[in-house]
Order: sequence, then structure tokens, then C-alpha cells
Amino acid sequence: MRAAVWYKAKDIRVEEREVNVVLPNEVKIKVAWVGICGSDLHEYQEGPVLIPSQGPDPLTNQEAPLTLGHEFAGVIDEVGSDVTRFKTGDRVVVNPLITKGNKAPEYDIYDGFTFVGLGSNGGFADFTVVAENNVYALPDGLSLEEGALVEPTAVAVQAVKEGGLQSGQTVAVFGAGPIGLVTIIAAKAQGASKIVVFDLSDSRLEKATLVGATHVVNPGNKDPLEMAKEIEPEGFDVSFEVAGVEITLNQAIKVTKSRGTVVIISIYPKPVKFDPMDLTTTGVKITSTLAYEPEVFQKTIDLMSSGDIDPKLIITSRIELEEIITKGFDALTNDKTQAKILVKLSGEQ
Repeated sequence: MRAAVWYKAKDIRVEEREVNVVLPNEVKIKVAWVGICGSDLHEYQEGPVLIPSQGPDPLTNQEAPLTLGHEFAGVIDEVGSDVTRFKTGDRVVVNPLITKGNKAPEYDIYDGFTFVGLGSNGGFADFTVVAENNVYALPDGLSLEEGALVEPTAVAVQAVKEGGLQSGQTVAVFGAGPIGLVTIIAAKAQGASKIVVFDLSDSRLEKATLVGATHVVNPGNKDPLEMAKEIEPEGFDVSFEVAGVEITLNQAIKVTKSRGTVVIISIYPKPVKFDPMDLTTTGVKITSTLAYEPEVFQKTIDLMSSGDIDPKLIITSRIELEEIITKGFDALTNDKTQAKILVKLSGEQ
């Protein structure tokens, strides 16, 4: 089968690979669509970040070279002998989070952890094999293409939960990339009264307005702190840092109201600095998230199925697997009009 395999930074190869043997508690999925995630881009540009490259991952016993891809949906092609919840032909989406599974859900997501497609072979392949516990049924009303958007949307739904966002509260979002965009969508669904988005790309800010931002600010043209003060003088109830750079983290802290909350959703490729006195003199709290509880993943599917959340507008391109470098990773690096790029495998809907 075809697979996009990570060997090292700037070295991802589309090549022929064998499909893993299906164990009793596993299913083999014929992959339909896969999204390119910011974490995939980090692995391409400067990895390894999460990929095990110095020995097997302790949770999966797999190591590089590995097939990337953790935002995917497809159709079950084969089930293991102990699988009870699924059958061949079922349309499914994968929750790629892998943990030890020994703690309550709100703690278990931080016990381990790794992901299918980062700590084990993932979805940028014609077929992939995952544990039954990682598989969720895709409702009839959602296409397999939409199924590839469940995982990044679940990140945003969890972030809104972590921030304690309530209907009528105000929100700032720093970064209008794919996760920033779904964070806007999730905050809007939660009933945020103002959603102010900061990004250096005018094209991304246009997309932010399209998906629900009430105000947009380009910090290259206007001072973000002054604009935040003008829009919301007392500060925002919840600020989401989705850019992953030092300056936006500090800006997110400064525009948050007293006793408000900053939620970090970014992957930081290197350490950053901030002044703790910006917290101690305001009571601002910082929390973070990178994954999602199982109930949040299911809730995201339900919200998408009901139409309360619709992330389809973040899709900017659909490409073939063989184009994953030039029209995928390189495009995301160089073209800020791109948001979510989906890679077509079987292309089933």
C-alpha cells in the first residue's frame, strides 16, 4: 500500500509499505480522507517533536520511520477476533490519542501520552490498523471528509471546556490557523458574545470573519494591545493562544481581564518567557490542552452531526497523497491562504 512515512525533518517519503497484522482487539481501516495537522507540520519542519526517534515509544512499541496522519476517517476493512462494536463496512473516525488507560478520563489524557500517526503508524496510508477503543462510529449525516475534521475540532471543544467559557462571555484568539479557526467556531457555538482574532495574515483574518469572528486585528498594522483595549476595555474573559510563539502568549496574558483565563492550545517548538507578575497582579490563570477526553471527542461528533458546529469552511485544499510535500507541507509553510488541507486516500464520502 501507499504511505507517507516520516524519516526525519524535511524527509517524508511516499512509498510502499506493508499493512500491519490485525490483532484480536484491532480493526483495519481503509482510509478515505486525512487532514494535515500543525503537529504534522512541526514534525516535517523541525522534528522529531513527538515522534519516537531514539527507540520504541513505550506505549506503542513503534519507532521512526513511521507513517504520519492522525486526523482521519474511513471504512472498516477487517476486524480482529475480539472486536464487538464494529463490523466490516462501518464508516468510522479515529480518536488518535493513546494513553496508559489507568486513570479517570480527565487525568488519563495526560498519562502517557502519544497519538496514532505520531507514536504509531497513522492515516496517511491506504490502510491503517488501530485499536477498537480508538474508533468511533460516524453518523450517517456526516461525510467521511467531515470525519477528518472531527479530531482538530475536538481539540477546540476541549479548549473551550478548559477555559470555562460561558454564554455571553468575550473571547480573544491569537492565531487564525486551522486550530484557531475551529476555536472560533467552538467559541461561537458556546455563545461567546465577542470573538476578537489576532493574526498577521489578512487572508486568515478574512477566513476568521467567515467562521464567526466579530472583530479581527492584524498586529502588523495596529497595536494589538491598544486595539484589544479599545474593543474590550476591561479585558477578555477567555483568551486562546493558538500561535505558539512568545509574543502572542504575552499578549494573550495582557489582554485577559482580571481573574480571566488564558488557554494554551499551541505546540511550542522551543521554550518561551513570560513575566509571572502579569499573572500575580491580575489573577489571570493559565491552563492548556493538547488533546481531548473521550466524552469530548464523542460530543464533537454529536455537535457536528446536529449542525451546531460546522467546520467545513476551514477546508482550503484537497490533494493527492503523492502531493503531500509540495501541495501539503510546503503550501502550509509558504501560503497563508491555506488553512486545513485534506489528503485524499480512497476519496469515499
